Amino acid sequence: MDAARFRPTRQQALGHGLYLGLLAAAAVLATAVVLVLTDSAAPPAWVWPWLAAGPPVLGALGGVLLRPRVRTEIGAEGIRTVTPFGAGVQPWSRVVDVRAERRGARTVVSVYLDSGASVRLQAPYSGGLFAADPQFELKVFALSHLWRSHRFGGVPS
Repeated sequence: MDAARFRPTRQQALGHGLYLGLLAAAAVLATAVVLVLTDSAAPPAWVWPWLAAGPPVLGALGGVLLRPRVRTEIGAEGIRTVTPFGAGVQPWSRVVDVRAERRGARTVVSVYLDSGASVRLQAPYSGGLFAADPQFELKVFALSHLWRSHRFGGVPS
């Protein structure tokens, strides 16, 4: 059984999917504009709203649907990060530090390993607008407490 499990909030999943959808919409619209300017097969007028609105809506829906598949699990074996593309486990014996640090516009949790490498956890994180997590500090505190418990004396009961 996991001691803790962290996932992006619904708002964060929605925002991330919307962001990716907006990027896809920009790429699709740019391609359509290039087709129009080069006198190639331009899309009909009724397609333009779909090209602009479709990818953000699909991205937001995809972000919400993929939310359960993106998480960080803390257990007896160590810290496990799970994404839709795979999973990785960092055993407690290799973890030398757990820190919350600024990366761009977000505050993320990084795990530093004995090899000198660092691993950015998928959750928890906090940032502006859709990326805000009101319980970020509590989650970081719980994560730090679990790491210290494993490092200096086992899991608390």
